[in-house]
This record gives sequence, structure tokens and C-alpha cells, in this order.
Amino acid sequence: MAENYDIYQTPFNSRYCSSEMKYLFSPRNRFSTWRKLWLWLAEAEMELDLKGISDDAIKQMRDHVDIKDEEFAVVAAEEKRQRHDVMAHVHAFGLVSPEAAGIIHLGATSCYVTDNADLIFLRDGLNLLLPKLATVIRKLKDFALEHKDLPCLGYTHGQPAQLVTVGKRTCLWIQDLLMDLRNIERARDDLRFRGVKGTTGTQASFLALFAGDHQKVKNLDRLVTKKAEFDTAHPAYQITSQTYSRKIDIDVLSSLGSFGATCQRIGADIRHLAMLKEMEEPFEAGQIGSSAMAYKRNPMRSERLCSLGRYLTNLPKNAVETYAGQWFERTLDDSAVRRICIPEAYLCADACLILLDNICSGFVLYPAIIQRRIDQELPFMVTENIIMALTAKGISRQDAHEEIRVLSHQAACNVKVDGGDNDLLDRIRKTDFFKPIVGQLEQLLDPKTFVGRAPEQVAEFIQGDFALLDKDRQDTMTEDEKAALTNGEVQLALNKYLAVTSNTEIASVHC
Repeated sequence: MAENYDIYQTPFNSRYCSSEMKYLFSPRNRFSTWRKLWLWLAEAEMELDLKGISDDAIKQMRDHVDIKDEEFAVVAAEEKRQRHDVMAHVHAFGLVSPEAAGIIHLGATSCYVTDNADLIFLRDGLNLLLPKLATVIRKLKDFALEHKDLPCLGYTHGQPAQLVTVGKRTCLWIQDLLMDLRNIERARDDLRFRGVKGTTGTQASFLALFAGDHQKVKNLDRLVTKKAEFDTAHPAYQITSQTYSRKIDIDVLSSLGSFGATCQRIGADIRHLAMLKEMEEPFEAGQIGSSAMAYKRNPMRSERLCSLGRYLTNLPKNAVETYAGQWFERTLDDSAVRRICIPEAYLCADACLILLDNICSGFVLYPAIIQRRIDQELPFMVTENIIMALTAKGISRQDAHEEIRVLSHQAACNVKVDGGDNDLLDRIRKTDFFKPIVGQLEQLLDPKTFVGRAPEQVAEFIQGDFALLDKDRQDTMTEDEKAALTNGEVQLALNKYLAVTSNTEIASVHC
């Protein structure tokens, strides 16, 4: 028998993902869930007085609901003989539950276990992802508040633009992640159960089992749905074919694919900031950036985030084409691709969230570099303020514009052609025309006067009404009073995840 080192291993398993997500899509969990579904069906049929199902049968099924290691070989041998995976598992379950062997899968079709199990995995997987996403948003929220007042260059078209703040730029990421949080929550909350529908969705086999009693068939559907915890807010779909509609896969994977695009956007921003030496992702003391260039601090986590985000963004196309390619009540060309793309979408989203959590837990800021870049560009940005200050002294606006235009082009030439520093302010100080406002230059150059309402926008976006209070009032409030007024968009979205902590596996993330 070949060792694991001789068999391809997906990096999702070996490098990138959490244990809980890998277990969710594991063979043991999948086939144990099938057994739970058979147990729930038998229990519900018994509760509705269907004859031939004994207490011993139910007990044996319940005792063997978790598939054991040695049973996988039995299943493999039987599937090789029958060429049918579900019937191979029916056979194996019957061997360990002999009293139930004749009633396992009674009235059901294969999609009763395969599709219902998939819906459980879709739901449970989103429930694993959402708290991790909330944790990332919470950490970015704290970072944004801490640096809401720190000015930095904004960039439009990749060129220096009006100043923003580090906290305000972070809120751009938070806002997009909040959209992802809402999209994923909605996709989860819209999920329903396939339930007990039979071979083409008509429930004909169950109507035959219950001798034409429509109410018992409806009750059977409700009972099994409730056992799968899709009751009340998440009832079973009333209309299905042999499968649940593959459009549901589009809905779920699209929310994850959209999150993948956000990961690419955030990762690219961090990589650009690292290139500008303004901010970096965490870098451990013993970490090696390059095998050749020992000085390097490559943003490898953010690069990996972009790579995985790109992969995740492209996965929903499989769901779209699979849905579009279905015929009538069902064709089996949906099976193989769904076995691959659905688990991989969840595993990839999980890997991205582990990376984001890791990155957001240890941003490294370089305020001196940020200030230097502001100093290089701010003299150009302040020119309009200088013109306004001169006109306030009674000087012609057109004359002021021409004088500063000439000096600005000279300073730009010094930077671009001669490789010098931006010396526009020195040129202004040495030119007699500007003597009336030279004493105001320091005030006109204060970066905080160029960020508009950025600090207030950050606080209001995150904290809501609490941010509008003066600091003395904030300091005298009780915790309950603070909580009542902390109603910003970010905090309201996070309230349901207050008990969330970060992923314990983050420290072991591979390169």
C-alpha cells in the first residue's frame, strides 16, 4: 500500500485549512450523515405508525450511526461490485444493523441522502465561516479606530491624491467585508432542506407506503426536516425534482466567490502599501523572505491571499454551468463537479479567513515613512490653499496662480529629472511675491487639515451615536449606556458574534 507521500494531497488539506472545515467534508462525516438521515427517516416512519420497523432496528441504527474505519473497506468492495455508492453504504449499514437491514432507505431515492447531506454541509459550513469573518472585521475595526486620525496619502489612478487616514482606508475594507458577511448570512438563512420527496420529487413512493394518506406523507417530510434542524425558519422546499435545485449551489458559491474578490482587493492593497514601505503584514523573527536576497520582507501572506482569493472567485462558474446543464428532473453530470467545487469553495474561503485573521492580527505601520510621503506631495496639494491665502491679502488670484504654477513646475522638474526632494516650499519662501503669507505656511501645511471628515467618518461608521458625544461625556458613561449608543453599522453587524474568538490554528499557517 502506498504511503501518503506517494499520493497527491490537496494543499487545502495539507497546508491551508482548519481541522473543523476539513472534517465537515470528510468521508467519515459525509457517510455518518447519510446514516443519520436513514435513521431519521426510519424514526419518522415509525412515529407515523408505518409497520415493519422495530425498536431493535432503530436501536441498532442509532448505535452504528458513526461509520467505523473497518467499514470503509466493506463499502469499497461492495461499490466495486454494484457500481453504486449509496447502495454500497446501505449494504454496509445493514451489516452492522441487521434488524434494520430490510428497512434502511425505505421509500427513498439516493438523493434523499446525498442532497440532504449536502444541504446540511452547506449550512454548517457557512456557520463555520461566519464567526471567522466577524473576527476579521472586529480586528480591522479596532485597527481603524486606533489609526482613524493618522493622515496618509490617498491614491486615485495609482497617483497621489487628497489625503485620507489609515483608519479611513481600513474602513473601505471593512465595508466590503460587511457586504460579504450579509451575503453569506443571507445565503445561509435562505437554505432549506430537500426533505422526503422520492425519485422525481412527487413523493409517490411515500404515498404508496402510507396507503394514500397525504397528511402522513406531509408529516413525514416535516418530521425528518425538523430532525435535521431545518424546522420553522428553514422548512423543506415544497418543490424539488430528484435533487434540490442546483441554482441553490449558485447562490451559496456566489457569496463565497464575492468574498474571494474582497480578499484579492485587500491583499493587493496591503502588497502595494508594503511596496511603498508604509505598512506590512506580520513578519516573524526567524522568517525568511527570500532564499537569495536575505534582506527581503516579502508580503507572502497577502500574495497567498490574492492567489486563493482568485481561485475562490472563479469557482462559482462551475455551479452556474452545472445548473444550466441540468435536464428535466435530473441528470448525473452534476455529480462529479459538485464533489469537487463545493468542498473546495468552503475550504478555500476557510483558508482565506485564516490568512486574513493572521494578517490583521499584526499589521506593522511605519508612520515616519507615511509622513515622508506626505511631505513629498503635500506642497503640491497646498497650492490652492496658498492661492486663497494670498487673495485674502488682496493679491490677484490670477497672478497668484501663475506665480505658483511656475514654481510648482520647477519643483516637479527637480524631483523627476534631477532626483531631488520636493523643494516647492523653499522656492515659495525665497520668492518675494509670497512674503505676505510665509508666516502662515506651517498652518497651511498641517496634514490634519487635509483629511476632511475622515476621522469622524470612521468613528460614526463603527461606533454610531457614541462617536458623536464629546470625550468627557463618553468617559462618564456606564458600560450599558455605551453599549446602547454604540450603534454604528459595523458594531451592529458584529453584535451577534460577540463571543467569537480568533481561529486557534492561525499560528500554524504555512507559507
